[in-house]
Amino acid sequence: MPLFMDIHKVDSDDFTVKDVIQAHLHDLAVQERFGVIQRKYWVNEENKMVFCLMEGPNKEACHKTHAESHGMTACNIIEVSDDEYNIFMAQGSTQKEDLAYTANGDLDTGFRTIMLISTSDFSGNYRHYIKETRSLIDKFHGKIVRQPNEDETMASFLLASDAIIAAMAIANLLQTIPVNFEYRLALVSGSPVDEKGVDLFEETKKKVRTLCWVGLSKVVYMDAITEVLSHKESNTPKINHAHVKIVNATDFLFCEKLSLILNNELNDPNFKGDVLSHQLHLSKAQTYRKIKSLTGMSPNTMIRELRLRKSLRALKCNDQTVAEIAYDLGFNSPTYFTRVFRNRYDVLPTSFARLNAV
Repeated sequence: MPLFMDIHKVDSDDFTVKDVIQAHLHDLAVQERFGVIQRKYWVNEENKMVFCLMEGPNKEACHKTHAESHGMTACNIIEVSDDEYNIFMAQGSTQKEDLAYTANGDLDTGFRTIMLISTSDFSGNYRHYIKETRSLIDKFHGKIVRQPNEDETMASFLLASDAIIAAMAIANLLQTIPVNFEYRLALVSGSPVDEKGVDLFEETKKKVRTLCWVGLSKVVYMDAITEVLSHKESNTPKINHAHVKIVNATDFLFCEKLSLILNNELNDPNFKGDVLSHQLHLSKAQTYRKIKSLTGMSPNTMIRELRLRKSLRALKCNDQTVAEIAYDLGFNSPTYFTRVFRNRYDVLPTSFARLNAV
């Protein structure tokens, strides 16, 4: 039978784990009536959330089981594959009444920390470092998420502290590469099922991609939730704030808005810092301060940087000429694009394309 996972948000000041255990026992008592098998559940006391894993013929049967047993119906139910479950949620242990715990015996909240590493190798000499980063992920109890692109690695961690320690180790490793290599690394923590969406950790994965996309190279970006979670764990790491940027909720909303605008406008050659300020509904000075604080770049430098980042993916695809890529990404001419590409990456666009065609 298909595997489903749901989210319950409890609006009660008297929310307790004991109440959830009793509700689960009621589910077990009626589940056969709907052809459902309850497998495991996670309780997040602080955020008043419950996540249930179950097998069933369809979502409606899962919904009816909860409605019949205790009335605490799910805000959302999604179908998950065995592979997804094993990567994201199988860590830890299950004790009595199917309740999820960590290996240390603490209540498993269901939250996970997602890491995304995006790399660019401009010489072809450093691919073995990617294997080493994945070994470090494994060393610090992370699970690699299958990725379609070899220049991206995504991983899931049960503990935020393990994710931070792994990120620091990976950053230290990649910082040793002298030239012709860049990376961006981000950490975001969140819930397995969102109130909207159809995929496991859908919102969390979107957020980590946003931070990785707009973030400065060779800096670890981390949402504030990850830092908070790490302080509640026994192995709280010491964060080197010289190489780590903590992004609070307000700044993250700004990053999301910024990312949306940039993705829509980068192909327009007239799109510059003043246009960006207008679309953000901020003054030029406010826009400059905000973007400089988050990315270390001025608005116009950031726009050029993100155009160049997009060009890397286009050059790897090898289905467009350099001139076509330049014009598609808002550069005024292929000559100008080639010049700024070489100044930025110390290699010609054609050479980078040939390197990735091998």
